[in-house]
Amino acid sequence: MTTDLVADYVVVGSGAGGGPLAVRLAAAGHTVIVIEAGGLTGPGDLAYEVPGFHAFASEDPSMTWSYFVQHYDDPQQAERDPKYQEDPGGVLYPRCATVGGCTAHNAMIIVRPNNADWDDLADLTGDTSWAAKSMNGYFERLERCLYVAPTPRLPPHWWLTRMLAKIPLLRRFAASNGHGSQGWLPTSLANPRLLTRDLLLLWVVIKSASTQLSRLLGRHLHWQESIFGLVDPNDLRAQTQNMQGVWLIPQSVEKGHRFGTREPLTAAATALGSTLTILPNTLATRLILDDSGRCQGVECLSGVRLYRADPRPSDDTGAPQTITATREVILAGGTFNTPQLLQLSGIGPAEELRRHAIDVRVDSAGVGANLQDRYEVGVVTELRDKFTLVKGGLFHPPTPQDPPDPLLKEWQKGDGPYTSNGGLLAVMASSRPEIATPDLFLFALPADFRGYYPGYHKDLELKPNRLTWAVLKAHTKNRGGSVSLRSTDPRDTPDIRFRYFEEGTDTSGDDLDAVVAGVRLARRITATLRRWGATELSPGPAATTDEQLRAFVRDSAWGHHACGTCAIGPDSDPAAVLDSRFRVRGVPGLRVVDASVFPTIPGYFLVSSVLMVSEKAADVILADASAPSTPWPGPPPTP
Repeated sequence: MTTDLVADYVVVGSGAGGGPLAVRLAAAGHTVIVIEAGGLTGPGDLAYEVPGFHAFASEDPSMTWSYFVQHYDDPQQAERDPKYQEDPGGVLYPRCATVGGCTAHNAMIIVRPNNADWDDLADLTGDTSWAAKSMNGYFERLERCLYVAPTPRLPPHWWLTRMLAKIPLLRRFAASNGHGSQGWLPTSLANPRLLTRDLLLLWVVIKSASTQLSRLLGRHLHWQESIFGLVDPNDLRAQTQNMQGVWLIPQSVEKGHRFGTREPLTAAATALGSTLTILPNTLATRLILDDSGRCQGVECLSGVRLYRADPRPSDDTGAPQTITATREVILAGGTFNTPQLLQLSGIGPAEELRRHAIDVRVDSAGVGANLQDRYEVGVVTELRDKFTLVKGGLFHPPTPQDPPDPLLKEWQKGDGPYTSNGGLLAVMASSRPEIATPDLFLFALPADFRGYYPGYHKDLELKPNRLTWAVLKAHTKNRGGSVSLRSTDPRDTPDIRFRYFEEGTDTSGDDLDAVVAGVRLARRITATLRRWGATELSPGPAATTDEQLRAFVRDSAWGHHACGTCAIGPDSDPAAVLDSRFRVRGVPGLRVVDASVFPTIPGYFLVSSVLMVSEKAADVILADASAPSTPWPGPPPTP
């Protein structure tokens, strides 16, 4: 076993949690090694680069990890889901194994979490640095907004700027309103010209969405709540005024190219004099704890496709390797792999560890517990004609057998539908009038999307006459899921059980009823399309009563924002794995910085929350190391 790799900080994982953190630690002068179990996609890899190929990317065998998870412990209920696979057993949950983690295949949606998410965490921990006032600064720090002008810095006619800022339609051009202009992550909106290719459909969708939202609220919409208002859910005014409305969807795309954590990581690692090293194709297998219980490093296996979530796992056993951290080890492997690695290292629920004959180093009941997710379902409508917007598109990298793809030619010129993730627009609403912060996020897709199953991306490609309103239920109450070891072999995937709806902790059924309310809203929006010959396919016209819709939701819901399995919490909570500074209780020299840290699921799309947490963790770690946080080391190269 080689033991020659040493760094100040060892970061396990290169995604939204580990990537920004590693770059900032290196920029402060520390040596950093980033361990990544997957390989490295290079410039020119179309599956990565083209935003319109994100569904294909999530099943690209060169970089996907395919977990099969249990939505229910009850096998009869589980098998009612048409996505359920008898072999290997479970529902597909795509993750990504490459430098950049899941930022390499996600839908690139960047929506700021709600202020209440951060304020609740500050109240829970008693740590005011988690309050929204502070956390919103991290969003501004990481963002390079391409669609809102930065706040003017005392221009010659400053009085004119202030006067213009009072005009509602010009307000967003006069001030940043919480946006950042100097960060590393570009955010953009899809080119509005694309939407004119289906102008009639677009008008019907906008008009219907606005009308039905008005009926839901029981009043006329204010201008801020309609498509003619702010259009931007990341504007801080949306947090303080009213987030219910029709919105465009911000995305991490620049000049029509995906932008994730791969770009800043590789830029930092290849810079002259870099102290950052990326180790791809390196699977972390166990943490090294000394006699006092301090974490000193990580044991790994070097090799390609070693983890059995890979659709083509290798028979190679890998080459053992030890990487030592002189300061700290930081786990950023994600909601599934971080608790797995902790448990394999003897940190977790004692009973669970003893069941696998693992020596208990730290009895931590919360490791692998508190698993939660959002719920999504698709309300799918079949139209009489194909979308003009996506006509001729293949939605995957070309093969020798494929006809020419006109949309790819457009993308190569920096234009066309492939420059976006395909989201037309979104509606935010509350499932019940008394809910102040909207818990429903509905977004329209020119595709048939009903969740994840092997080959799902092909169905998206082959059905261009389908419209899906994806109904996402945010701020779910269910905390009943778990991640536990399947075996002591670090190459095996863990046993992942979400325990949806009544099987979990939401015994009141609020989550289920909220999704049903979202389905009814989506149906009312699409009802206008029937006069053009449209037909609802899912849930289908036979599902009309609340109980029928509850059955549909139970049987078909899915999620892809898992979090919570190494939760932050107060010292008084025995299930809190981490303190408010990301430190693993009972294990000096070890922290966790990824989606597993959230005690309750924040916002609507998890990646923005994790990126903000990564930025905060850099400040915390550098403060503990008595080194001030430094500016980002120059802008990363743009496509």
